[in-house]
Amino acid sequence: MEKNRQIRAMLEAYLDIETTGLSLTCNDITVIGIYLTDGSYYRFVQLVGEEVTRDNLLKALKGVHTIFTYNGSRFDLPFIHAYLGIDLEAKVCHHDLMYDCWRNNLYGGFKVVEQQLGIPRQLKGIGGLEAIMLWWRYQNDDDQNTLALLLQYNREDVVNLKALREKLFTEPI
Repeated sequence: MEKNRQIRAMLEAYLDIETTGLSLTCNDITVIGIYLTDGSYYRFVQLVGEEVTRDNLLKALKGVHTIFTYNGSRFDLPFIHAYLGIDLEAKVCHHDLMYDCWRNNLYGGFKVVEQQLGIPRQLKGIGGLEAIMLWWRYQNDDDQNTLALLLQYNREDVVNLKALREKLFTEPI
């Protein structure tokens, strides 16, 4: 039991959100993707639509020590705070990988940095704007294929955050 508690205390989370737009006051969170790992254990969680609640997010992050994001200081965490009323930085450590990229002269959005570092991506040509359009196509037309594509896009973002961290901290750039 004690060993299990120690493992849970070292959990890291890689987090990315999808939204209906860029406004903290007018737009909604549509998807929260979270990749949880302690190095040997991993779990992937996606909260979608009505599942995006304060309780569900806190439950998903239970035991997490550090959350990693890309531009999360300026987008993901403020959006979560405005939309769900949770100040994640007050609850866990937060590490925004974008600033590590800047220190290594890697600038641009996440997809640009992935390309610069050779981090592969299956879905090409999809970004934040396309993610918004996919959500609305799903909502308006009940198009399950667009929802599946949006969730795949979010999953790839979240998993690639871990790949980015590994490149930044284990390989010379």
